[in-house]
Amino acid sequence: MQNYLIKNVQVVNEGRIITADVLIKNGRIETIGELITHVNSNVNEINGEGKYLLPGAIDDQVHFREPGLTHKATIYTEAKAAVAGGVTSFMEMPNTIPNALTQELLEEKYSIASKTSLANYSFFMGTSNTNADEVLKTNEKAKDVCGIKIFMGSSTGNMLVDRPTTLDKIFRESEVLIATHCEDERIIKESLEKIKLQNRELTAADHPMIRNEDACYESSLLAIQIAKKYNTRLHILHISTEKELLLFSNMLSLKEKRITAEVCVHHLHFASDDYASLGNKIKCNPAIKAPHNREALWRALLDDRLDVIATDHAPHTLKEKEEPYEKAHAGLPLVQHSMLLMLHYYKQGKISLEKIAEKMSHAVTDCFQIKDRGYIREGYFADLVLIDMNKSTKVSKENILYKCGWSPLEGFEFPATITHTFVNGHLVYGNGNWDESNPGMRLSFDR
Repeated sequence: MQNYLIKNVQVVNEGRIITADVLIKNGRIETIGELITHVNSNVNEINGEGKYLLPGAIDDQVHFREPGLTHKATIYTEAKAAVAGGVTSFMEMPNTIPNALTQELLEEKYSIASKTSLANYSFFMGTSNTNADEVLKTNEKAKDVCGIKIFMGSSTGNMLVDRPTTLDKIFRESEVLIATHCEDERIIKESLEKIKLQNRELTAADHPMIRNEDACYESSLLAIQIAKKYNTRLHILHISTEKELLLFSNMLSLKEKRITAEVCVHHLHFASDDYASLGNKIKCNPAIKAPHNREALWRALLDDRLDVIATDHAPHTLKEKEEPYEKAHAGLPLVQHSMLLMLHYYKQGKISLEKIAEKMSHAVTDCFQIKDRGYIREGYFADLVLIDMNKSTKVSKENILYKCGWSPLEGFEFPATITHTFVNGHLVYGNGNWDESNPGMRLSFDR
């Protein structure tokens, strides 16, 4: 393995920015200090002057579609896009085909990733109304599975979990983190029927009225009530409403919290007025809603009621997105541009670089108890991203790496460029060049 010395770079880590040299050796961060000299000839020097070094982002919610939906995406294509965007580790969801509802099917996904993923990886165990005993076998894998995923709202296949006895059993007996998609199916159906009484063609602009604030709030409230009953470690994904923020607190440190929350970049960036220009391209579950929700999410992110930033990267083909509203697939491809989008908001004065590193790396590590990652610390794996804040990046079909080949951000120009991405000390991506000789690693957890 090549070793690297990044010289005179602005290191963004643990709430501060310092000028330092960073020595990467044997896959890990060997030394952080001033005026580090070459320890031997097997060191490649990178000039970091004027650039920023951040810990690689860890995305705790992606859909990479493999197995079974590989016309949309594969673990290889989407992990490559992630690395180009500064995301060095991901946690992938179980609603592939077949759904990851058994330990054997879960391990098959790990096997695919071990051969094809350029980023580090973990996979959630999936739940249904009938597989609670199988799900709870994940307790035995607490050190190498990120968690259990429960869809408490509509999903593909057999993954809607709405049976009270099943929810009760899993929340009561799980020893690992439970991540939930919270939308109340009854409220969604009732809202849809009310709008259909207007006898008009539905469009994407109806989506936030169908999958509305109440649907999100009632489901999140239920999950929290069950979690508090059993002191379950609960992580609620993609919070999208101001109303839900009433359920979360910043009174405890992240490591003390038993209930945490995630916000996704599209809910921080888009609002309901964007349906007019983007239509089904920004149709997703939970829905992008009225602008006051977006502003409330930003406030909660910055005051630590919301704990981590993710993408819920969910690619579909353009043909699937161009169907009439009710048939159009829900989800957006985002993982290549999530860090760049947050850097845009840094330039806008909305968020600091230190907070970006915290919410996209440090906090994800603390939330999931990931071993030896998420920080720029001596001895930790060298998952690192080098950023040039003086060079812009414009999204175009020519530089999109998603297999689906499109992005809702096409034409957007970010005020920064990711120049280098290291995964486990291996320079996978550097100035547009790729070295795919080393696959990523399975994440481990300190539980």
